Amino acid sequence: MKKNCLVRSLFLLLLLGSSLFGMAQSAIVIHADQPGAKIDKAIYGHFAEHLGHCIYGGIYVGENSDIPNIKGFRSDVVGALKDLSVPLIRWPGGCFADTYHWKDGIGPKSERPSIINVHWGGVTENNSFGTHEFLDFCELIGADAYVNLNVGSGTVREAAEWVEYVTSSNESPMTALRKKNGREKPWNVKYWAVGNETWGCGGNMRPEYYADIFRQYSTFLRAPGMYKIASGANTEDYKWTEVMMREAAWMMNGISIHYYTVPFSWQKKGSATDFDEAVWFNTMQKTLKMDTLVTKHSAIMDQYDPKKKVGLLVDEWGCWYDVEPGTNPGFLYQQSTMRDALVAGINLNIFNNHADRVRMSNIAQMINVLQSVILTKDKEMVLTPTYYVFKLYKVHQDATLLPLEIKCRQYTLGSQALDAVSGSASIKDGVVSITLCNLDPNKSQQISFDLRGFKLSKVSGKVVTSEKINSYNDFGKKEMVTLSELKNVKISNGQVEAQLPSKSVVLIQLQ
Repeated sequence: MKKNCLVRSLFLLLLLGSSLFGMAQSAIVIHADQPGAKIDKAIYGHFAEHLGHCIYGGIYVGENSDIPNIKGFRSDVVGALKDLSVPLIRWPGGCFADTYHWKDGIGPKSERPSIINVHWGGVTENNSFGTHEFLDFCELIGADAYVNLNVGSGTVREAAEWVEYVTSSNESPMTALRKKNGREKPWNVKYWAVGNETWGCGGNMRPEYYADIFRQYSTFLRAPGMYKIASGANTEDYKWTEVMMREAAWMMNGISIHYYTVPFSWQKKGSATDFDEAVWFNTMQKTLKMDTLVTKHSAIMDQYDPKKKVGLLVDEWGCWYDVEPGTNPGFLYQQSTMRDALVAGINLNIFNNHADRVRMSNIAQMINVLQSVILTKDKEMVLTPTYYVFKLYKVHQDATLLPLEIKCRQYTLGSQALDAVSGSASIKDGVVSITLCNLDPNKSQQISFDLRGFKLSKVSGKVVTSEKINSYNDFGKKEMVTLSELKNVKISNGQVEAQLPSKSVVLIQLQ
């Protein structure tokens, strides 16, 4: 079914001929009587790479730090991520994964060798945060682990031994080593990726070559319930997906794609905080491209996998701007504004609406890097606008998708136009949750809902919005973008009516 403001002719007739929608600017039909796919909680996953201050200073400060911590993990970050119900974390990269040799990061910290992080700033990596620390952190916050294996500079044996070290309960040299390092029982790690961006920093491979490499590695990777993930396409490289599905679909459970919202170009991406409405509009256009990418890659997958057994995993996505002035260019540190909140909401709506094929996504990245949900500086912590969007949307985790149709007006700038409203809906435990984004930074949207197949008795709403398009939360200052109750949402004559503020992300729940 086509989504995001594509309305069937029957609905148009109903809209024109019925007083149900009155003078509303936008109208939504939600088909609670036609439930769709399960929205996998992993769609709300995160990405944590050894990059900048994502790991060190963001997640991990060490047990001897004067920053409050739980076994070296920042207490404030642990609490914030628990409140977000983070379902899954991808680690150790990214490009870093294909230079990472896991045995460097186990055993006594004083005996772990240091390496140079050649991809991100050329800094020294002391390996104090390794396999045990990552998996313990996942357990601490209640998240599943997603481990990216080293294919670019690693070996089949190295990868297979890592899987065995982590997951096996049998007696073997690897399990004996794990026990020696303090972990008696294996961890339950389901998700394993065979390389990262093998078309680029992971080896500059051709798809035909990588398909054979994937098949080779997959043959020797074995663990209970293992979910094997193939390194997938760079944005619109549809040939890559076609070759991988043709040559290796039967050996994979999922295949990734990566797409970043870059307002201008990779050479000059633009400021995270200093931009006007033209740049805002351009950013919305660029991020909406995700729907086209997912649709086209899914169509190729359908040719080889009509039963949709293989998941499409958008395991890197988000906004990528120029780094903040005065910061290390290799650390990719940027602020997060109301613009990023809209980008997050739009993309999560897209993933929800493609839940029949999209089984996971991982925003890049969790802390202090690119479109972070959290920023830290010494003992201080900031929750970004993107954090609050994820908090709104967590109601969709493992819920059932409900098809929806939106008739909305256009957001125009000069001669260009976009649909003003993006949305998705789901049902879980008898509650219908609708998430909506108003892309228009200037005008509010009056919405009326026609809920099919659901008896309505109660409505409530929450909103993330701000005064300015570039409002953001900063250290030592009052939050400019946060979560608040949505006003002007009500039940009238058995129907729901609501007003979406300009530049807002909204959750409306119906019971």
